Amino acid sequence: MASKNTSGFTEDWLPVRSIQNNMIITSNNDKVTGVKITPRNIFILDQGTQENILLGLRNFYNTIDYEFWLVVADRPVDISVYMSQMQLLLNETTSPAIRKLIMQDIQKGELFISNNVCDTEYYFLFKSKDPDVLMKRVRQMITGLATCGINAALISNEDLRLVLENFLNGGNTTQFGTVMPV
Repeated sequence: MASKNTSGFTEDWLPVRSIQNNMIITSNNDKVTGVKITPRNIFILDQGTQENILLGLRNFYNTIDYEFWLVVADRPVDISVYMSQMQLLLNETTSPAIRKLIMQDIQKGELFISNNVCDTEYYFLFKSKDPDVLMKRVRQMITGLATCGINAALISNEDLRLVLENFLNGGNTTQFGTVMPV
């Protein structure tokens, strides 16, 4: 008789064994990987180009003969390096007009940070036990999307962690630290 898992810890019921080599390895040895799509706003293009891209995507979707998931995930935007560069530029600038422009950029950046702005990222994920099958699908996916005018690349370990974090935490970023018994 199989025992029912009553643990309150996600790790005990989620079948993820590890994330390595741009793949999620599950407890039954399935491997999940995919491609990350570079977002593109096609609605700023002319009507004919929009229709060609949408027709290409429809044809591309119809060529996929395996199960896949289209996942949308939010990633917090980190502009700390940009903000540091703006502060350094402000410190080096003596012109009042240029200082005013830099201060406006810094204020916009602070508003950006305080509103927890996120980038929306798009992923196609699929699974197989055979890594060669997965890599063939990745190549087909990247090529198929490129024919539609959409750029894509192999998903990274960091991207896979983000997708899982979004799934498990409703898009909230977690901050892991040491847990000390009280």
